[in-house]
Amino acid sequence: MAVYDIPLERRTIHGHFSRDLDPVVTVDPGDGVRFATLDAGWGLGPAPDLERPTERARFEPRDPDLDNGHPLVGPIEVRGARAGGTLTVTIDELRVGAYGFTGAGGWSSALNERLGVTTGEGHALLWRIDADSNLAQDQNGRCVELRPFLGVLGMPPPGPGIYPTGPPRVWGGNLDCTELVVGTTLYLPIPVDGALFSAGDGHARQGDGEVSGMAIEAPFERVRLTFGLLEDFPVSAPVAETPEAWIAFGLDEDLDEAAAAAIDAMLNLMGRELSVERKDALALASVAVDLRVTQLVNGVLGVHAVLRRDTIRSAQAE
Repeated sequence: MAVYDIPLERRTIHGHFSRDLDPVVTVDPGDGVRFATLDAGWGLGPAPDLERPTERARFEPRDPDLDNGHPLVGPIEVRGARAGGTLTVTIDELRVGAYGFTGAGGWSSALNERLGVTTGEGHALLWRIDADSNLAQDQNGRCVELRPFLGVLGMPPPGPGIYPTGPPRVWGGNLDCTELVVGTTLYLPIPVDGALFSAGDGHARQGDGEVSGMAIEAPFERVRLTFGLLEDFPVSAPVAETPEAWIAFGLDEDLDEAAAAAIDAMLNLMGRELSVERKDALALASVAVDLRVTQLVNGVLGVHAVLRRDTIRSAQAE
């Protein structure tokens, strides 16, 4: 199987979703791609002085109407992908860049207003990142371990027009899920023929919920993804498989509805993987499934349900 390198240049970067964007590469199922990403603010980095992050170099030229979202690499066309099918995206490699930043306040959101941090200048943590030691250190000397993932992994809506990158959708996008690390396979319903998949928004680390609206936003030096198609695994919203667990996503402007959607998708998964009826699956889920807030800050809210593989075991295996 082939692995295609996508250069970081004007023709391969876009700041919106649209089915009308021309693909930058066409791959076969089983093929992979490699690329680097900008930071979420279109920064090229590394910043010359992390005490003044706004002075870092930024990617140009940019269209103010088309490039006001996350800088995404793609679209990547998958040969044979058909609307209504299932795309698989396996995350093979993620290497974060040398710097990152995390903001709080300075902008308005429902959560920030509730917390009283919307007025005045925002507060920023500025991070020096060492991918080899798997650590990030802020300007106050505090360190956290890295857990890198891409915030945006997805495809455009099926309708014509231009769509923002901010809200997550059933076809993926700005999921902002901390579980989508190396070794994970993401399953997505395909909205358009060819899939037209894009990715970006590197996060060096994030807590569930992304409560300030930012993770450690960082460029990635290297990303490698592998694509596949499935005919016997229909999904209506994102599902992920890690070495340790199954994950089902729910998305809605109402958190209760997002939670219900995540549980519904998990019950479907349990029926498939454990061969149990729906009521039995619901009872088991109440014992074995963890419900987590994915993010609260993208307009469309996210909840993910997690079923660890080692939680439910057969008595014969004991």
